[in-house]
Amino acid sequence: MLQAKEASFGSSQPVAIITGASRGIGRAIALTLAERDRMVLVLAAKSRVSRANLPGTVQSVADECLARGAAAVLPFPLDVRDDQGIERMVHETLQRFGRIDVLVCNAGALWWKPVAETPLERFDLVHGVNARGSFACARAVLPAMVRQKTGLIITMSPPVELDALPGMTGYLISKFGMTMLVHGLGGELAGTGVTSVALWPATMVESFATKNFQLGDRSQWRKASIIADCVHMLLHDPERNALSGRALIDEDYMRSRGIRDFSQYRCDPDVEPERAWPPRKPWASTAKDPRALPPGVSLAPSKL
Repeated sequence: MLQAKEASFGSSQPVAIITGASRGIGRAIALTLAERDRMVLVLAAKSRVSRANLPGTVQSVADECLARGAAAVLPFPLDVRDDQGIERMVHETLQRFGRIDVLVCNAGALWWKPVAETPLERFDLVHGVNARGSFACARAVLPAMVRQKTGLIITMSPPVELDALPGMTGYLISKFGMTMLVHGLGGELAGTGVTSVALWPATMVESFATKNFQLGDRSQWRKASIIADCVHMLLHDPERNALSGRALIDEDYMRSRGIRDFSQYRCDPDVEPERAWPPRKPWASTAKDPRALPPGVSLAPSKL
């Protein structure tokens, strides 16, 4: 356990747990909630050591969040496949801060390969981290949120699009499992004040996954801040309970709330990225027709 750090913490301040918080989208969400909402943050991630291709640790992001204005930060090293670790994290959060207002299930494992090229240990990994990890985290925070009569659970997963399955079937079963969790919770939590939504980008988003796996050209990426801004908007959306059980696309949700200009999120300031979801055709790693792939994505079997 790393040491919690506090600024001007008060017991009434909202508390957010973010998994996969050591880099990329998770880090962007944590920094936004620190700077814009002055929240108490529990940062859960595996990384304790920074590496060249995966820089950042749970402690380094905790330090950044405190510098940005977070009321308190608890860095919690966690593999979301560890059930007892999840229970300890939730227990520690409630012991220290007394409440849990937001859970962002952002931890993820990637494997874009067809069934024949998916070893069972890789299948188990993506399911353990993506679907099962999200289920376990949501299950662990539910009693506190229901008791409080308020809460927001966000899974980073796409709307179910069956045409997208060929080429990365095992991976998308795990991601669609996260979305089905949201659909189920939407019905089970009706009337409790707890909202459950899935959130997914319309375009490719800059992260160490898109960089390390060479998922497209940078001109076709948006910054991770678009997802972070969506989380911030959902936190303050007076109509968010009506969204419970739904799978949201970042741009579509923001447009529904009056946002029209997305140029600030471009990685290349001169190029507006094309939509990558829903896919125009199945994303098969064996496809020879480049039109079958998301905009800007080229085939690189050795990297996938």
